[in-house]
This record gives sequence, structure tokens and C-alpha cells, in this order.
Amino acid sequence: MSASAGNRGVVYKAPGEVAVESIPYPKLEIGNRKCDHGVILKVVTTNICGSDQHMVRGRTTAPSGLVLGHEITGLVVECGRDVEFIKPGDLVSVPFNIACGRCRNCKEGKTGICLNVNPARPGAAYGYVDMGGWVGGQTEYVMVPYADFNLLKFPDADQAMEKIKDLTLLSDIFPTGFHGCVTAGVGPGSTVYIAGAGPVGLAAAVSAQLLGAACVIVGDMIEDRLAQARSFGCETIDLTQDGDMADKLEAILGEREVDAFVDCVGFEAHACGCNHGKEAPATVLNSAMSLTRAGGQIGIPGLYVTEDPGAVDDAAKQGALSMRFGLGWAKSHSFHTGQCPVMKYHRPLMQAILFEKVKIADAVNVQVISLDDAPKGYADFDGGAAKKFVIDPHGTVAA
Repeated sequence: MSASAGNRGVVYKAPGEVAVESIPYPKLEIGNRKCDHGVILKVVTTNICGSDQHMVRGRTTAPSGLVLGHEITGLVVECGRDVEFIKPGDLVSVPFNIACGRCRNCKEGKTGICLNVNPARPGAAYGYVDMGGWVGGQTEYVMVPYADFNLLKFPDADQAMEKIKDLTLLSDIFPTGFHGCVTAGVGPGSTVYIAGAGPVGLAAAVSAQLLGAACVIVGDMIEDRLAQARSFGCETIDLTQDGDMADKLEAILGEREVDAFVDCVGFEAHACGCNHGKEAPATVLNSAMSLTRAGGQIGIPGLYVTEDPGAVDDAAKQGALSMRFGLGWAKSHSFHTGQCPVMKYHRPLMQAILFEKVKIADAVNVQVISLDDAPKGYADFDGGAAKKFVIDPHGTVAA
């Protein structure tokens, strides 16, 4: 494959606006130097993520012209000379974290905070603001560095294509939801509250079930999303309704607290009940401390940012939120933040999919769309659609 193949991608233009445009065909280069450890992929599937929506809504400092997309599955079409174990024709999942495999953090398995792939801060991702300037993967073709370390090769490409709607979720949301539950201490017999029934919240809910939770409760403000959570056995709470949250938990559990709490909402959280239309960025974190038992754990895969130009007050614009942290301290809570280290989980979760121990695509309600339909997918997602939109740039995925 060569540059004559051309390339197109989803480009952030302005708040509320994305477009599909022609972009350069990728090269095995990083800046002005060759990238002999990289590969070029023909993208098979690439998903729209809730964190992409933060940028598209204008809630970050993302620049116009940014090529979006960090959830990538693709077919290898070209390898750099130093790539030893990945070959052209391999079908692979790409962790959204870009990791060198050489630094202290990567060697400790903390691939979400690699020290060598972003000059501005630890950690990098494809197509995301402040995450190293890497070109995103909501494209027809994309370059992936450090290929031998990063890529998960599917053992049988034909089998993988049969389950591609599930396997495409290994690049981010399935490991992210699972990580949220692991860091919240979910295990056999746990009672779990999942804040948010977007795709990551639904992935966390099914992950809690996979980990053996006794009861999984999902809270959201959109009835279609709550119905999706109920479709695979979760209890739900409509957060637009007035009432004390502890009372609502007690009605389900017979207890006023849960063992584990997972925040899948992040910094664009809203207040509950009659104030549900009002943004309150710390509300989920404060609820977590109120509703988690003493000694419990709180997993926070929901995104919190250091700069939010659209925040409700000046403090929140700098990522400073009004938290009742003394309550969490008094209850000996542990808080687990940051990007999911995808490589910690993607192989075992792949096995769970291939051996049909979990149906993650059904849980998050995958809908496959064309690259040209990506702008509509963004608009529908932002409107609260109870779906996970998966872009199929080349029309290779069966409906």
C-alpha cells in the first residue's frame, strides 16, 4: 500500500462541528525522523468515544483541524524495518494509550502514563487534545508506533471478523470499564453502583457482572440508556427523579451503601432530581463518598481535565472541584484515577469474548456506521442515544 491510496478522516472543526475530510496518507515517521518500530494500518473499525464528545462540545482546548479517534482496530499493511513480531495481514487491536515499552512506567505496566510519547506530560493517545499530537484513527489508514509492544494480534483473523463488533471494544471502553470495576474492588458478591449509562458505564456494568458482582445498579438521566442497562440484568435509578440516593439504594439492596462505586461520568456531571439540568462537576465524586461503605473503593474511569473552558466557574475551568474530601478520608476510601492501562486487560478480555463468556457488543448496543455518517453519529451520541457508534471506514463489517 502506498500514499497513492489516499486517506480520509473525521476532523474537529469547531464546537459542535466535525467533518470528514481528505487527510495525508500516513508515513512511518515521527516528525522528521523515521519510525522503524511502527506499522501502518488499514482501519477496519474505529469507535466514537464519550471522551471525543468532550472535545467536540468545546469543553477542552482541542484545536480546529485535530483528526479524531483513539479506538482503533485494523489490518496491518506496512511494517517498519524493526518490527519483528507483527506482519502485514495481521488483524490487530490498538490500545488507545500510546506506550514506548521502554520507560520506567511502561516496564511497571503503567502504559497510560508512558514517559516518552508526549513532551507535555506523561501519557499519550491518538487524536486527543494535549496527548502528544498523534494523528487520530477515525480514518481509513493510520500509523501506530512501537507496534511490537502495543498491538494485540487476534489469533484467527476470520474468527475475529465474526466477532468484530465485540473485539473493536478492546481498544478502550471494555478495558476502561473493567479497570473501573477492578480498581473499585469489585469481586464475587459485591454490590456495585455505576454512575452513568453511556458506553463506558454499560461496559463497566457488564464487567462487574463478569467479575461476579451480586447486584449492579446503574444511574443515569436518560431512560433509553437505563433500559439498555436493564436489558442485561442491571438494576437502575433514574437520576432525574427527586429523592435521597441512599433511600433509593436501600429500596434495591436493603442497605444504604454499596461496596464499590464506579464513576463513568466525569467532569461534565449534572446535579440530580429537580436540578438535573444544572451542571455540577463534583457531584458524582461527592456521591461516591456518601454512598460507598467505609473502607470501600472508588474507581474513576470518567474523565477529569486540567482545563475546561466551558466550566461553570473559574475554579472548575482549572480542574479545581469542590469535593467533600474529608468524608472520603473519614471513611477510609481509596480513589483510583487516570487512564486505563489497556494492555493490562485486553488479552484476557479478548479471550472472554472469543470463548463467549461475555457479549459486550450487545451490552453497549453497538451500531456500525460508515465513515461518511460519522458526523451524524457524533450528533446522535451527543443527543443521548443508547448506542455505541462504530465507524466502518471501508465497508468490511457485516451489518
